[in-house]
Amino acid sequence: MTHIKSPDIHAPHAFLSRIGGVSDGVYESLNCGAGSDDVPAHVQENRRIAAGLISGTPDTPVLSCYQVHGAGAIHVTEDWGNDRPKADAMVTDRPGLILGILTADCTPVLFEDAEAGIVGAAHAGWKGAFGGVTDSTVALMEDLGADRSRIHAAIGPTIAQASYEVDAGFRETFLKSDESFDRFFIPGKDATHFQFDLPAFVRHRLADAGITHIWDAGLDTYASADHFSYRRTTHRHEPDYGRQLSGIMVRP
Repeated sequence: MTHIKSPDIHAPHAFLSRIGGVSDGVYESLNCGAGSDDVPAHVQENRRIAAGLISGTPDTPVLSCYQVHGAGAIHVTEDWGNDRPKADAMVTDRPGLILGILTADCTPVLFEDAEAGIVGAAHAGWKGAFGGVTDSTVALMEDLGADRSRIHAAIGPTIAQASYEVDAGFRETFLKSDESFDRFFIPGKDATHFQFDLPAFVRHRLADAGITHIWDAGLDTYASADHFSYRRTTHRHEPDYGRQLSGIMVRP
């Protein structure tokens, strides 16, 4: 399975894979990351392909932020082109704009309140998830008229616990915040290493924010040849890596 959709979200959306684009080499092939060293024309064409896969037409604007692993969410009212604001989540009630999240192991989360006609998208790496990026997204959706009791959240392909080795200092950061967060770690290869369950932590943050409708693709980007993975690239000593796009929009 390459491009995935959540059965719980009715707005046009998809968690795209790396399959079906025009890039080659380490970026093969649907690399949508403008921050990579890929040929810019290839990235631009890939984003048009992505737009077509999500909306049905390649001319639909795909918006993405300059992601900084923070907790900031912004209200999208128009196409900002290449002038990307620094943020890690977007929310809109305007039809015809694809909110695009770029990932290569971090967790993409798509949101919808179908009754209010409001959607959101968040980039939740461990720093963003820990800092509350999903909380910021839900709060901003409510500011626009959504109700968190109606919001459906979908978690896309992301690095799984079996592939996410961390050190004791990483784990201690979580335990200092809440000792119960120990449940997101299992022992690693030795006493100073652990395996962290990022998607489970994201699910916890969503549930803690009052989101009761949560769908999880359950797909490990590190283990999937169909997805880009920063950690896999690092382990292989490759020069760079692509980013897959996850997007959602209010239906025109």
